[in-house]
Amino acid sequence: MKNALIAFMKRPTTIVGIFTAIMFQVIFSVIWMTGYNGVTDRVQNLHIAIVNEDAQMGQKIAGNLVQNLPFNMSEISSIDEAKQQLNERELQMVVWIPADFSQKASAADGTASIQYVINESNPALIKSIMSGAAGQITAEVNKQAVTGGIQTVLGNMQLPAEQAGAAAQGLSERVKSEIQSTNVIQGMNNQMVPMMLVLASYVGAMIMGMNFEQSSLSLGATTSRWKRFGARSVINVGAGVIVSLVGSSLLAAFGGQMEQGFLHIWLFQLMFVLTFIFVSQMFIYLFGLSGMLFNIILLSAQLVTSGAIVPRELLSDFYVKLGDILPATYAVEGTMNILFGGPAATADSLSLSVIAVVAFAVSVAAVALKRQAAPVVQPTAVIAGQKR
Repeated sequence: MKNALIAFMKRPTTIVGIFTAIMFQVIFSVIWMTGYNGVTDRVQNLHIAIVNEDAQMGQKIAGNLVQNLPFNMSEISSIDEAKQQLNERELQMVVWIPADFSQKASAADGTASIQYVINESNPALIKSIMSGAAGQITAEVNKQAVTGGIQTVLGNMQLPAEQAGAAAQGLSERVKSEIQSTNVIQGMNNQMVPMMLVLASYVGAMIMGMNFEQSSLSLGATTSRWKRFGARSVINVGAGVIVSLVGSSLLAAFGGQMEQGFLHIWLFQLMFVLTFIFVSQMFIYLFGLSGMLFNIILLSAQLVTSGAIVPRELLSDFYVKLGDILPATYAVEGTMNILFGGPAATADSLSLSVIAVVAFAVSVAAVALKRQAAPVVQPTAVIAGQKR
């Protein structure tokens, strides 16, 4: 046992394994603790638009909400335009004050409602925060009904002062919220699919790249660097097709939500799997097996910045800008669009293509700058004075 322990510790691979495990702890701790620091303090970055169609109470309510709520508030004139921006994730929620709000609110037995529209094709935290905000907005409107001068507005509607006061008091009890969801996600299992696909795809790509590098090193003395690079590239593409097909097929087999169909998600997964392969192997081409350290850093950073767990709007500017150049950001966004609903994933596919081309070009440059390993010279045997 003692001899075996000593023998293990003398092997460089044992030390590398322990070092790698330690670096996982260090890297994830540093990136996640700094990346998620202050997330709850940045709710003002979440964008809520108010669409007011009521010319009486609605104007005052909308103005007060824009001034008082702790979000990035704006007013949009058209509900269709607001829903379009919501679908494109430029907005996190739309607050819609219908045209008959004042009429229903001032009726003795009426019930006024404010409608909220939330796009569920987002990280789960968005729906949670926006649902809470809807309750906060309704409470704010009810508060305005009593203390914000709504009684004066009702008086301007030629109601007697006493009736106006009673209506204002009643309004604080009758304003209700109606929450509508678009691109509804069917269960928590589907909600977690974008993160699962990104995590599985990138980890698989980096481990595959590490094994390909070991195979390449074993062939270094017998095969030229360009032949090895060409063979690896062909295998990478073939592996990308198979891996993405397996992933999408399993997703379909388990009843995963696919709003735009199986073919779309398979082709898009093929795109980001290939991008992950090229990016992860780029570091290996540049630094050899030591490049796996950069892949661990990139894995951790992408889980934070991609928007799969926490909305990117709540991250610091540094991590938002970092996410803009990492492929997982576009993989998550495009996957959400295809699985849950949203705009076409064309822009995300284009961004992934650019990243893949850049990574491939860097890999080509790294191969070109590397020195070819010296070929192994086979010894010749001399028998009876003759060379064979």
